Formats: sequence, structure tokens, C-alpha cells
Amino acid sequence: MKRLITWLLYATIPIAIGMQFAHASLVWEFVFACAAVLPLAAWIGLSTEQLAHRMGSTYGALFNATFGNFAEMVIAIFAIRAGLPGVVRASFTGSIVGNLLFVAGLSMLVGGSKHRTLRFNALAAESQAGQLILAVASFLVPALFFRSAQSAHQPQLIHQVSVGTAIILIVVYVLGLFFAFKTHKDKLAAVTETPEMADDEVWSVKRAIGLLLFASVLMSVVAEGLVSAVGAAGKAWGMNEVFLGFVVLAIVGNAAEHSTAVMLAARNQMDTALNISMQSSVQIALFVTPLLVFLSYPLGHPLDLLFTPFEMLAVGLCVAIFSYLVMDGETNWYEGVQLLAVYAVIAVAMYFLPATHVTPVH
Repeated sequence: MKRLITWLLYATIPIAIGMQFAHASLVWEFVFACAAVLPLAAWIGLSTEQLAHRMGSTYGALFNATFGNFAEMVIAIFAIRAGLPGVVRASFTGSIVGNLLFVAGLSMLVGGSKHRTLRFNALAAESQAGQLILAVASFLVPALFFRSAQSAHQPQLIHQVSVGTAIILIVVYVLGLFFAFKTHKDKLAAVTETPEMADDEVWSVKRAIGLLLFASVLMSVVAEGLVSAVGAAGKAWGMNEVFLGFVVLAIVGNAAEHSTAVMLAARNQMDTALNISMQSSVQIALFVTPLLVFLSYPLGHPLDLLFTPFEMLAVGLCVAIFSYLVMDGETNWYEGVQLLAVYAVIAVAMYFLPATHVTPVH
């Protein structure tokens, strides 16, 4: 049965690409594109896991998170080009919340069901939680500034504030990498040893890189169709664009690290599993989002750091709850249930959230 489902998902890749060029129903194109992203993300996850295994838990988690976010970054670029900055912002906040609540929660639940207590490096978790608090500040300040600038009839100043904030975030992200991999590398090491792979499970570097490049190219093609059809699917199903970006595109775009983190937690490798979910959120907030701010200008649709109040509330709430639960350096299945419950509450509210329109700033 599992093999049948796998092959059916593989079959959606050529169907999704074919529907793009055949100009078929946009709703069905969206459905097949979402399905096609799953096996492609799995290929990216599998190849990055092989390469990450050679790097150790910390470097491996960063590498896995980086290529796990590749799908979402490609989707975001096409969405900006299509003039959908609201969907992009929602997918970014959805990724942060999804990684911290859904991925980490599911990892704790699955890992905790097999192991009574899951332990990890508390200092590493605290360090990344600090970066996420900075991310919350970077979402709040531009939004509050925009309200003040709007009252002063100068809303266009949000462009300068967004670019300035983006520069600061990238600088802090680079310094965070220096902290993790240079000055405090020994203190952030995993508390559980990573088991060796059997010889027959280890791929050659050439095979892993080849699959990674092949899946990445196909992902770019499928992502373009996904974005072109998202508006039609939202109207057909009665979903607002914030929910589509926050839940649907965020989960689909992060499928690679979702599966990898849960699988590692089941093997009692909670350090790496938690690193993947946190590193992915940190990377989205401090690197991918500011990078897209810069790329959005040549694409003709500026992506300002102007998030909706509910998006900011969701990110702030999830960072606070997650940071509290990981302070002691250990977790269990029930903490996973709590994180999943918070995610479900936010998703339900997002689904029924009345549509709001942010007037473009010129």
C-alpha cells in the first residue's frame, strides 16, 4: 500500500507539469502541483539527509534546513512576480509557526511515543530562541512604524524601514552562524550521539548531489504552476489568501524538513530534529525574508515587512510557548501534543479570518 501511494505521488509530477502547459483547470492544477511538491520535497530531504550525515548534527541541520526552505523560496519568488506579496508574507509566518508548533510538536509526539524522555542541548535551543525573539521584533516594529507614518501621510517610508531592517536581520543571521560554528561550537554540540548509517544506506556524494539538483529543477517548474493557480483555488474553496499562504503553502513548501525531523526524532536524535525545525524558522525569519525584500524590488512588487496583526500575534505566541517548553533541555510526547494543539487553534482561526486588503505603498 505504501509503495502504491509513493508511485501515485510520483505520477503527479508529470501530470502537474503537463497541466501547466495544457492550460487546464487552475483548481486541479493547484491540487496536482501541491501533490507533486511532496515527492520532490522528499527527494530533496533524502539527498540532504545523506549529505548532512557527513557533516554532523549542527552543520547537517543547517544544510537540511537550507535546502528544505528551497522549495518555499522558489514558490515565494514566483508569488512575488505574480503580485501576491500578501501570500508570501503569510507563507513565511506560516513556516515559522508551522516549524515551531507543527514540525517540532509532531517530532516530540512521535519521538516521545517511542522514548520516555527526549533530551537535547538546552543552550543551542536557547540561542536559536533568542534569534526568533529578534524575528518577532522585526515583524512588530515596521508594522507599528507604518501606522505612525500613515498618520503623518508618509506611508512610503515603510520601504526604507523594511530595507534597513532586512540588512540588520541578515547581519545578525551571519553572526549567529559564526557563533554556532566557530566561537561556541563545542557548547552547542548534540547531547545524543548520531548513530552511524549502515554501509548499504550511505550514498555517494555524486548520487546525493545529482538527486538534489534534479529535484530542485523540477521543484522550480512545479512551483510556478502552484503559484499561478493559488488564487483560483482560494476562490473556488472559499479560502482567504492568508490561510492559503499560512497553512497550505507553508506545509507543502516545508514538506522536506517535516518528514526528516520526525524521522530523526523517532530515532531518538532530538538534537538534530529540533535543530532542523528551529534552524528552518530562524533562516526563514532572518535570511529568506530579508533576502526576498531585496529581490522583490527588481521583480516590481516590493515585499515590505508589513505583516497583518493576526500573523504577528501567531508568531509572537508560538515563539513564547516554544521557548518556554525547550528551556529545560528535555521533552516528551505530551509537550508535543500541546504544541500541535496551539497550531490547530491558530489554523482554525486563520481559516475563518475575514479577508483584509493592504493597500500597496508606492
